[in-house]
Amino acid sequence: MYDELFEAWRKERENVDLQSLPKDFYARLADYVRRIREERRMMDEESLRGKLLQKEEENVKKMINDLVHMRYEKIARLTVKKEIVSSTALTEEEENLYNGLSSQLEAYENLIKDILQGQRPKIKYSRIKGFLVVRILKEMPQIVGVDMKVYGPFKPEDIATLPEENAKALIKQGAAVEVNVL
Repeated sequence: MYDELFEAWRKERENVDLQSLPKDFYARLADYVRRIREERRMMDEESLRGKLLQKEEENVKKMINDLVHMRYEKIARLTVKKEIVSSTALTEEEENLYNGLSSQLEAYENLIKDILQGQRPKIKYSRIKGFLVVRILKEMPQIVGVDMKVYGPFKPEDIATLPEENAKALIKQGAAVEVNVL
């Protein structure tokens, strides 16, 4: 996975255009980081292997941070320019963020249009279809959503966007309350 991350990071740095990534790239990266951490926990920090794992984790975190920021800037730039971003170039997570970014841009453009037409601005929050925003009331472990993605773990007062079906179940159990976002 290190080589795949390095290659993705290198390509993103060297190219102005957004580079394609597999849909599950970030999920696999998260698994990779978790495996490094687990291995480090069982390793003597002063051993050669322990020191190498520590350095690998540092490098991986720097590359991930840099890669995600570069990609976000490119996606944001394309969105503002109203250029279509191919969903084949985006990971699952980026696709959701891109859709939200596009909706927010549209809301800002409508704000300007309303003001220029002499109308009182009206901002409508466009929530992500099929999801609810909730405030968590109880400490909870991770849950697997109906979309098969993992959410949590949660602490009281956490705010989360969850698949509607899962959110309603938590609300019914008294573990969460819906947050109205207007």
